[in-house]
Amino acid sequence: MIKKQKVRRSVQHPHIRKDDKVVVISGENSGKTGRVLSVNPEKGTAVVEGLNMIKKHIRPNKNVGKGGIVDKEGPIALSNLCLLVDDKRTHAKMVENKAKESPNKPNRVRVDAKTGENL
Repeated sequence: MIKKQKVRRSVQHPHIRKDDKVVVISGENSGKTGRVLSVNPEKGTAVVEGLNMIKKHIRPNKNVGKGGIVDKEGPIALSNLCLLVDDKRTHAKMVENKAKESPNKPNRVRVDAKTGENL
């Protein structure tokens, strides 16, 4: 029997990047915070440090050695994550890119649209 995979709509420009601090706004881990380890825009998911822990069964082999059950982070949908602006748990509503004024080349900086702070 072939198992159908759940297909998520791809996100062209995800609002979350690697090493951002995020808070989970819905689901099993709602209210918990963590650092983003990786983002997969094609699937619309991100892996957050210490959240959505799953158990992976590993078979013994030469590289791993002894097999067993390992806890690791599972992916979370990007729609369930929200950026943290500071440690006060205030959510960023929107993120936009602003060009810094420099004569040689414009640098793009992510800015919180509500407060105007750099992220």
